[in-house]
Formats: sequence, structure tokens, C-alpha cells
Amino acid sequence: MSHLVSIRTQVRDPLAVAAACGRLGLLAPAMGTTKLFSSQATGLLAQLPGWRYPVVVDAAKGEIAFDNFNGRWGDQKEMDRFLQAYAVEKAKLEARKQGFAVSEQLLQNGSIKVQIVAA
Repeated sequence: MSHLVSIRTQVRDPLAVAAACGRLGLLAPAMGTTKLFSSQATGLLAQLPGWRYPVVVDAAKGEIAFDNFNGRWGDQKEMDRFLQAYAVEKAKLEARKQGFAVSEQLLQNGSIKVQIVAA
């Protein structure tokens, strides 16, 4: 039996953030403080392709701070790819922790089909 699930993502797992960065071919994220144009943010820093400033993940709050100046300093599509990668990696980590087997398939529309089955 198949089930369709929608996920609203809060970014809370540093391991899944690192896995998402690896999946996208980005540098490994690092803890730190960075300038975001006129402010500062502290957390797990990840540099998205073409973005002037890194994104800053506050895992305790599940939030991401960033400044892409409405797309002028970074394409929103890169953030969308990062969030999708995070959601897939988090789902896979949790499923494997519970002993399930996981497979995935990239669909033509850019979605990723994740299948979780009893091992």
C-alpha cells in the first residue's frame, strides 16, 4: 500500500544538514557567526551556490537565517534545493534508525520519491 506524505520542514538536525550539503556537493557546514548584510547570525553555516552570504541554521529553533536580497544575492531555487535535500536526508536518517530500508527516485518534475519499507 502506498501513502503520499507532505512534509513541512523545520531544520533541527545537524547531521541531516551535513548530509544535505554533501548531497548537493557543498562544503561541509561549520558552526560560527557570520554577517548577513546589516545583521549577524550564529549557527551552522552553509554556503549555497551563487549566494553572497551563507545560510545560518539555528537547530535549536529549527530556523534558517539568510539574506538573499529578494533573489539579488542568491537564487531562491538554491534554498529550495537545500530544504528538499534536508527533508530527504532527515527522513532517511530517521527511517534507518528505526530499522527500515530506504530507497529514493528522482522524478521528472524535480520531486524525490522516498520509499521506506520494513527491512
